[in-house]
Amino acid sequence: MTDTRPTTLLTAVRAGLAELADPRKAPDMQRYMKSAMPFRGVSSPDRRVLGKRLFEEYPLSSVDEWRASILSLWRDAEYREERYLAIDLAGHRRYAAWQTPDLVPMYDEMIVTGAWWDFVDELASRRIGPLLRAHREVLTPVMRRWATDADLWRRRTSIICQLQSKEDTDTGLLTYSIEANMGDRDFFIRKGIGWALRQFARTEPAWVRAFVDAHPRLSPLSRREAMKHL
Repeated sequence: MTDTRPTTLLTAVRAGLAELADPRKAPDMQRYMKSAMPFRGVSSPDRRVLGKRLFEEYPLSSVDEWRASILSLWRDAEYREERYLAIDLAGHRRYAAWQTPDLVPMYDEMIVTGAWWDFVDELASRRIGPLLRAHREVLTPVMRRWATDADLWRRRTSIICQLQSKEDTDTGLLTYSIEANMGDRDFFIRKGIGWALRQFARTEPAWVRAFVDAHPRLSPLSRREAMKHL
């Protein structure tokens, strides 16, 4: 298979991160994130500015080239910021028309191999979520399968993928994903349940109150988060 990776963009990204690197900040960032992968020490605002500039300077001409670039940044990353930029590239407005259900396997790989909240939460709410809203007939069955998957991060994704959905929230899917995981004692599952309910309460507070009242098996953490602003 032909290697379609555009080395110019990938080289520019890695050179840009090296230029912005702050070795004094990197250890604290790695410690805070409990990450085995080291950091360059590049702040989120600086990383976003870098990505915005480089993604405009090095446009990608096909969906295959774009996807290969994302996966190369992700798979070959030596520093955590490279993976953040892979996620940023996946969401860049230039490539919005290429956001189709065909990307689910790529996002799934990033969720399962990323396996931590900083990666998964962005992918769940800002990559999987929009795909779900645009392609419900395809994505809803996938999210229902993920809700009972052995992988913790797929399950968290199924719970929080509708954080940005507001009035377009599929309450049937939300209910299914939460009920499938209510008995899980993992912090990230319980926190995710509470977060999903708290966010939806901004749109449908009465629904969330009724849901919490009807589910006494919700963990104290999930219940507390859900009712935080009610």
